[in-house]
Parts: sequence; structure tokens; C-alpha cells
Amino acid sequence: LSAITGLGRQTIRFYERQGLLSEPARTGGGYRRYHDHAVARLRFIRAAQAAGLSLSEVLDTIELRETGQTPCGHVSGLLEEKLADVRARQIELQVLAADLEQTLLVSQKLDPADCRDAEVCHIVTASKSS
Repeated sequence: LSAITGLGRQTIRFYERQGLLSEPARTGGGYRRYHDHAVARLRFIRAAQAAGLSLSEVLDTIELRETGQTPCGHVSGLLEEKLADVRARQIELQVLAADLEQTLLVSQKLDPADCRDAEVCHIVTASKSS
């Protein structure tokens, strides 16, 4: 399973412990024996994580599926929330970028000799006071 999915054995075992993947049957020698659906399940988990879903959200989705429900509406709602979070973060990053640009502009006019020990570095404090 590890070779097919590209996931490490420890990751697969972690997913088993978290309830994301069913405990596999064992061979007489104690080796894990996975069914074909394990590959699809692991691909779903990785794709869901890539889309921004937490493992808890992935587990909730899997549990919905296992109770016979179609979780597409649930997943759409989660993705809408993730998109709103990303858009809010983009705005925060734009504000941060503008602040950093302003700080750099101010820093170019400062003399390092004017920096006092108590300030640690007056680049940061000078830009907030201007």
C-alpha cells in the first residue's frame, strides 16, 4: 500500500489509529493485507488535505459516507469556509505587505548610529511612530 500510494508506513498506520482507514486484515505471518478500497481512501484523504481540510474534517466526511449519506454538501460547505478563510488571509497579507513596504522605506532614512540599546532595533519602532 505504501508503494502504491507513495505514503509512508507510519503515515498509513497513523491514519488507521485516527479512524481514517480501517484496520486491515492480517496474513498468517502477521502482515497487513489491505483491500483495494484502501488505496482510494488514502487518495481521498490526501486530496482532501490538499484542499485544506483538516484530518478531523476528513474523518467527519468519511463517517458521513460510512453511514450511507452522500457527503458532497458537507464537503462543499467546508470548502466554502476554507475559501472565505483564504480570501480573508489574502487581505491580511496585503495589509502586512503594505506595512512592510512602509517599514522598509522608513528604514532607509534611519541612521544605525541613532539606534539605542533599549530599542533593540529602531527600524521597527520608527516605522510605527511615523
